[in-house]
Amino acid sequence: MKDNGKRSGRQNKCESCMYFDFDEEYDGYICTVSLDEDEAVDFLTERSNDCPYYRLYDEYKSVRKQN
Repeated sequence: MKDNGKRSGRQNKCESCMYFDFDEEYDGYICTVSLDEDEAVDFLTERSNDCPYYRLYDEYKSVRKQN
């Protein structure tokens, strides 16, 4: 799903989300959440600034589990 994070003021939150990845074909960052058609419509028409699919990307999570 292409979402550059700019709609509804989500830019700052998207940058720290684990689903926000760089796509070489698109030549930019996109939201990689896999949604079916109904979920996509709900997501794109949502008026809230809170993304229900947001998950904090924590690169140190696996390191903490090892210790």
